[in-house]
Amino acid sequence: MGVVNVTPDSFSDGGQWFEQDVAIAHGRHLLAQGADILDIGGESTRPGAERVSLAEELQRVVPVVEALAASGSVISVDTMRAEVAEAALEAGAEIINDVSGGLADPRMVPLVAAGGFRYVVSHWRGHADVMAERAGYGEVVGEVVAELRGRLEALVAAGADPARLIVDPGLGFAKNGADNWRLLAGLDALTALGHPVLIGASRKRFLGQLLEAAGAESLPVFRDRATAAVTALVAAHGVWGVRVHEVAGSVDAVRVAQALRSAQNEAISDGREGTP
Repeated sequence: MGVVNVTPDSFSDGGQWFEQDVAIAHGRHLLAQGADILDIGGESTRPGAERVSLAEELQRVVPVVEALAASGSVISVDTMRAEVAEAALEAGAEIINDVSGGLADPRMVPLVAAGGFRYVVSHWRGHADVMAERAGYGEVVGEVVAELRGRLEALVAAGADPARLIVDPGLGFAKNGADNWRLLAGLDALTALGHPVLIGASRKRFLGQLLEAAGAESLPVFRDRATAAVTALVAAHGVWGVRVHEVAGSVDAVRVAQALRSAQNEAISDGREGTP
């Protein structure tokens, strides 16, 4: 899933793809690199970001969705607003990626229940201006899984098709660096929820902290190799998808993971597991 930020203030590439024609060209470039899905967003959710108006988000997102969907691309839209989701679906989007898991807009759950689209249910504890102060956990994996299960149950109770729901642990959203690593180490608990899992680690602060501690460049643009390493690990674990800013490296990482999984499966089927 390649990221197209149609925003002036995203943490990783703020303003770089803000103009609509540039955003559309960038989306096509990500497809050429091997992206299966384009995730288009018109509102930054970086820590401390202020919300944009509904009208502004619609103006940013819908024309880009229309242009890229018209070329046959599979489009996801990163939004917490049901009205933006509706407009994006009408423009050709097939997936709604809601970082709030349906908590930010009371109209989102009924929309998901009524619609025939895939919906990403992310773990969330509040908007960008308050999420840092809500990053307190006793046992982060268990609590995130329990809160995600609650959102899934609410959606299904409202009439949503369970087969169309995807879960995302919300790395970086009300989590500190150690929390993010524990969630990645606890993927089994996430996959046990019984839904496809999306991982969004790309260029996030916890990767920058890791690189900085090792004396390496830690600005977002220098985190792509670390992102690809995470992609390889979670792909080997069998997650449904990864959301990334730089696609080519993660495509290669997925190929490596697939080759490893294939070799492991062959070894198991031949009864040679663990042999040199």
